[in-house]
Amino acid sequence: MVFRSFNGGFVASAVLAGFMLTVAGCQSGDSSGVLSLGTQKQDPQPTQAKVTASSLQAYCPKVTVRDGTAYFNSYAKGGQGDQSKVVYQASIGDVTRDCSRANGSLTLNVAVAGKVVPGPLASAGTITMPIRIVVVHGADVLYSKLHQYQVQVSDLSAATQFVFNEPNITVPEPTAKDYQIFAGYDEGPSQAVASSDKPKPPRRKKVQVVKQKPAESVPSHTQTSISDIPR
Repeated sequence: MVFRSFNGGFVASAVLAGFMLTVAGCQSGDSSGVLSLGTQKQDPQPTQAKVTASSLQAYCPKVTVRDGTAYFNSYAKGGQGDQSKVVYQASIGDVTRDCSRANGSLTLNVAVAGKVVPGPLASAGTITMPIRIVVVHGADVLYSKLHQYQVQVSDLSAATQFVFNEPNITVPEPTAKDYQIFAGYDEGPSQAVASSDKPKPPRRKKVQVVKQKPAESVPSHTQTSISDIPR
C-alpha cells in the first residue's frame, strides 16, 4: 500500500478549478438531489442549451474530490513521510449531496464516505481528520469550512468505515448551472487558537532618558524661530 500525504492550499485549488470543466471524480446521487451514497453512472457533460427556470430548480451542484485531497496520513511523532511510521491512513471513497430551495437561497447537504486503514504503528482510539467543504462560483468562494472530524477506531485488523455529513450549507440560489462543491482533506490551520498558542504582547523597550544641558541664554537682539527650539 502506498501512503501519501496532502498539504494545505485547498481553497486556492478549489477556486482555480472553478474556471475549468468539472473533473470526473467520486460522485453519486442523481440530478434530483436525493442524498445517496450508492454507486451510479456519472451525469453526461452539460450541453450548451439555454437554461430554463425548471432546470435551475432541479439543479444540484456536483461534489468533486480533487487530486491530492482524497487521502490523509497520520504519522508518529518525528516520522513525517516515513511509511514505517504511519499510524493510520484515511481515504474518501464516495461523496454526494442534496439540495433544497427557499427564499432565494440554496441549501446544501453534503456527505462524505470513506475508511480508515490502520498503519504499522496503529493503536486503538479516537482519530481526528481535517475535512473541508467548499462551494465556489467561478472565482468567488461562497462557503468554506474546515471540520475536525473524529472517528473511533477499535479494530486494528480491518478498515473502519465512516460517513461525514455537513447539512444546512446556505448559499445564494444560482442563476446558472455554474456552482461547484469540493470536499476533501485539508491540513491547513484550524480555526480555533489555543490560549497557550496566542501571541504574547511585545516587550516594551526601556527608553534611556538623556539629560539635556540647560539652554544658553539668548541675547535680546537675537530672533529665535520655532525650528530652533529643541523638541
